[in-house]
Amino acid sequence: MSDENKDGQGNTETGILTKTSPKTKKPSLYKVLMLNDDYTPMDFVVHVLQTIFGKNETEAVQIMLQVHQKGVGVCGVYSFEVAETKVNKVVDYARRNQHPLQCTLEKE
Repeated sequence: MSDENKDGQGNTETGILTKTSPKTKKPSLYKVLMLNDDYTPMDFVVHVLQTIFGKNETEAVQIMLQVHQKGVGVCGVYSFEVAETKVNKVVDYARRNQHPLQCTLEKE
């Protein structure tokens, strides 16, 4: 009678079965940045921040002032696809309203 699980000493081999689960990596986040220009009216910037980024009036004014004073302001932090969509919406909306407003995204 032979036992395939025994080693040469007659001892039964034992092992531990481990289940490895793949680790999912969190998606990278991207900051949507609004850039200052000398032509886009401040009230239009506030309107964009409220409609596209869902900011309340106070938040929108604070971001607009940061853009105006420092040259750039963070509108929000999103996954790549969402950030890219918001940048495109801002640029398209600004062009339709004949403003040179620019937005870009940057990896956080």
